[in-house]
Amino acid sequence: MTQPLERLGELALVPVIEIQHAEHAVRLGEALAAGGLPCVEITFRTAAAEESIRRIASALPQVVIGAGTVLAVDQAQQAVLAGAQFIVSPGFNPRVVDWCLEHEVPVTPGVATPTEIDMALDKGLHILKFFPAEALGGVAMLKAIAAPYGGVKFIPTGGINLQNLADYLKLPMVYACGGSWLAPAKLISAGAFDEITRLTREAVVLVRQCRGAGGSQ
Repeated sequence: MTQPLERLGELALVPVIEIQHAEHAVRLGEALAAGGLPCVEITFRTAAAEESIRRIASALPQVVIGAGTVLAVDQAQQAVLAGAQFIVSPGFNPRVVDWCLEHEVPVTPGVATPTEIDMALDKGLHILKFFPAEALGGVAMLKAIAAPYGGVKFIPTGGINLQNLADYLKLPMVYACGGSWLAPAKLISAGAFDEITRLTREAVVLVRQCRGAGGSQ
C-alpha cells in the first residue's frame, strides 16, 4: 500500500480545507475525488475539523486524509483517532513532531528558515511544509532557502493558486503544493460541490502538464 506522503507526492497537489459543518465533509471528499484529487487536508481551524475527518475516513477509504493547522499534541491525537493519516503543522513544534514520530504518524511541519529545516533534519524529516509561501517571498525565496538542502522536499502552501501553481510545480525541490482555492469555505457552505469538482479538474490538468499524468515523485 502506498504511504500517505508518497501518495501526496504522486498527486502533487493537496486541497487545504477549512470546513464549517461536518455534514458537508463526505460530499466534499466525493467532489475532490471526482475532480481527480482523492486527498484532503482538513485544518483544525474550526470545531468541525475532527468530525469531518472521521466522516471522510469512514465513508471514503480511497481518499488520503490528513489534519492541518495542528498546534498541539492533543489535536494530533484527536485527528489520528478520527482517521487522519498524516499531520501538518504551520510551524515546527517539537512536541507535535516527537509525538508523531513516536506513533509512526507521517508529519510535515512548517518551516520558514534554515534553522527550522535543520531542526527537521535532526528529527529525520525530509518532506517539509514551506509556509506561508507567497508571503515569505514565493518561488525566489524557496529556491534560495532550499539550495543548501539537496535531500529535502517541500510542500509550499499559502497564497498558491491556479495562476502561480505551475511556477512552484516546476521546481525540483517541490514535492507537492497545498491549495485552499480548490474548495474555499464559502463554496463548501453553499453546497457548490460541482464547482469544487470543476476547480479541482482544472488544477489537475495543470498538474499533469507540469508533472506528467503519473506524477514525478
